[in-house]
Amino acid sequence: MPHPQSDPPSDPWSPRSAGDRLLLLLKTRGPQTAAELGRALGVTAEAARQQLQRLADEGLVVAGTTARGPGRPALRFQPTPAGDARFPDAHADLMVQLIQNLRSELGEAALDRLVEARERSTRARYLAEIAAAPEDLAGRVADLAAIRRREGYLADWSRDGDSFIICEHHCPISAAARACAGFCRAELDLFRDVLGPGVRVERLEHIRSGDRRCAYRIAPETDARAVA
Repeated sequence: MPHPQSDPPSDPWSPRSAGDRLLLLLKTRGPQTAAELGRALGVTAEAARQQLQRLADEGLVVAGTTARGPGRPALRFQPTPAGDARFPDAHADLMVQLIQNLRSELGEAALDRLVEARERSTRARYLAEIAAAPEDLAGRVADLAAIRRREGYLADWSRDGDSFIICEHHCPISAAARACAGFCRAELDLFRDVLGPGVRVERLEHIRSGDRRCAYRIAPETDARAVA
């Protein structure tokens, strides 16, 4: 049975205005033209362009040109750092300060223990939610993506042959992850644990490395394309 990918009611960032919807599209799809955004919203390119101009006036989006084949380069829009800041971030400044203080006062080993404790509690919570998921991998992937979306990661998932791709278009703990790489390492272990044995998880894209999103390939062990 197919697993729906609709947004749960508890989505922490539910766009309420046309400008918010445009920002969400740019966040999840990457740089877009006014025409592409208009088609996605079911409005004209001119209507989308007017909304984009308002967002640009507020400093939330910026336009750049990209050359794709012959003809005039396309004008594509993407969020600015101020636009990115409209999405949830789990108390970034406080988190970074706490991490820095813990590292300086108690050392790196204490920080590692903190990351491990967070991973254990998160694993227990995820396993409790996924326990009722269907036994098939698609069901578990769908449930994991739904949990991550509720937590503010703007996660979605898709099938790619025998594999599955989870994309997280926003990281609500990005400041903490930049200050401590252990949070990102722990996430890979967390995904592997909650999806069960016989499953490989590979990170394809990484916000911390400069990509615009985090993306993971999830595959059965028999899928030769999956690399641990």
